[in-house]
Amino acid sequence: MEHTASSIPSKMKAWVYSQHGKPVDVLKLDSNYDVPQPKEDQVLIKVVAAALNPVDFKRMLGMFIHSDSPLPSVPGYDVAGVVLKVGSQVRTLKEGDEVYGNINEKGLDRPKRSGTLAEYTVAEENLLALKPKNLGFIEAAAIPLAIGTAYEGLQKTALSAGKSILVLGGAGGVGTMVIQLAKHVFGASKVAATSSSAKLELLKSLGADLAIDYTKDNFEDLPEKFDVIYDAIGQSERAVKAIKEGGKVVTIEPVGELAEPAFRFILTSSGAMLETLNPFLENGKVKPVIDPRGTFAFCQTPQAFSYLETGRVTGKIVIHPIP
Repeated sequence: MEHTASSIPSKMKAWVYSQHGKPVDVLKLDSNYDVPQPKEDQVLIKVVAAALNPVDFKRMLGMFIHSDSPLPSVPGYDVAGVVLKVGSQVRTLKEGDEVYGNINEKGLDRPKRSGTLAEYTVAEENLLALKPKNLGFIEAAAIPLAIGTAYEGLQKTALSAGKSILVLGGAGGVGTMVIQLAKHVFGASKVAATSSSAKLELLKSLGADLAIDYTKDNFEDLPEKFDVIYDAIGQSERAVKAIKEGGKVVTIEPVGELAEPAFRFILTSSGAMLETLNPFLENGKVKPVIDPRGTFAFCQTPQAFSYLETGRVTGKIVIHPIP
């Protein structure tokens, strides 16, 4: 292992915040940050691309201080890159493997202080999977947290063949995945989703049978009711009015009041889940959606966060290239 270890520097470029606040104010580029060392069950990854998620800026704003890691911190959950070094207990991954994943097993429980918005990061082997052969690093980086959140939420609602589902926020990072998984993996008989006018065609192209323009229609006033509602925007009080008797409402908004019988969950990251979904990614049935403006260079990371904070992003934002 020494032949690669010797070429790994001890310092790297990383985006770091040392206090809470808006990303554009608190995020600083540190060119002398310590390269993390992999523990025995971890691998060191050369980051090729990293995706942003709302949880990154919510942590930066200090919304989860009670369960967060101490500062300073490098943000970033999603990574696609190349394994450079493996810990002594790593079983299947090896140097040179092209991998992707969400490096934080429990979304809000002490996330790693050395995240993915850096030249190098570490992750446990069981959180990673080999990159789908048909996808580049940019596309792969856009997948893990969003697809995991979509998949776990749909499992918890017991969505199955023949049931109907309404997706609130269908054009976002998670919503675009929920539509595709509901249709192609869970076999929903009808998939409806909400978005603004300009994004209705995207929803249909992803598999939505009914695309609802939220600027024109209140979904809860429509005559049709649904077996499952996946709320990706935090509107459970409206969502519960649109379910059938005995229907399920899952929300991923981690704060705020919940209307009965809606429930929330926090994602658990899993490499095995990515492997389960790999056939759907490799055959093109499920694909990452990246915003038209969605690839930002490493030096543009604060600007990328400012765009994410608008709430108007279609699909995902990815940071690439990384030095």
